Amino acid sequence: MKKAKLFMGLGALALAGVLLVAADHIDAPGSMGTSADIADFYAFEPSLGSDNTVFAVDLQSNVLPDLAYGTFDEIVLLEINIDKDGDLVEDLVIQAIPRDGKMYFFGPIAPSETGLNGTVMVDSPLGSVAISAETAIVETTSNGVSLFAGPRQDAFFFDFFQFNAVIGGEAPLGFKPAGDPSSTDDDDTTAVDTFDGANTMSIVIEIPNSLLGETTAVNVLQLPVYKTWVTTNVKQ
Repeated sequence: MKKAKLFMGLGALALAGVLLVAADHIDAPGSMGTSADIADFYAFEPSLGSDNTVFAVDLQSNVLPDLAYGTFDEIVLLEINIDKDGDLVEDLVIQAIPRDGKMYFFGPIAPSETGLNGTVMVDSPLGSVAISAETAIVETTSNGVSLFAGPRQDAFFFDFFQFNAVIGGEAPLGFKPAGDPSSTDDDDTTAVDTFDGANTMSIVIEIPNSLLGETTAVNVLQLPVYKTWVTTNVKQ
């Protein structure tokens, strides 16, 4: 099997099941400011009774539109890891890597090795999509997989300055309540979204569950539950 050069794991973010989200904005210095920095990871069924699963990964938080919406680093391999039997070891991976203005996807397939390191599974192409800029581009493959890669507005709401005040003991009353987002009043009694106006570089995959295979767990709605986490890997 042809494989690309070894990629070494750099960042990771995990969650389990469907209709869940994990967040980790502003990562370690080794990945901060690059698309190896994982901001958010979502996994959910797009509608009740759907036979698809959606994976959405937000990378490189705090990307401003006047900076050409950010970029995907071509030395960074994204891997969505999927555990189907509950042993917390990936049984499948879906990979994404950018080249020359397009995002290429591979899998879902058993990884060449488990853990943080890996190789691009070029013999198992899933599809590709042009990386969006101002206008969103979605590509749907012949087997029903929808793909997107590009900037999206950051959905994360966080008052970073109030957080620092709380941590520093300067805000004995704790965090402020969220205000009316449509209000233009300068009210220091409500929280301010530090990430307002910022983007992330997003990768979204909607995939039929038939391509993921059977899982040993279901939720109360009898929907399949996959333990899943995302890693970013840097070319060695």
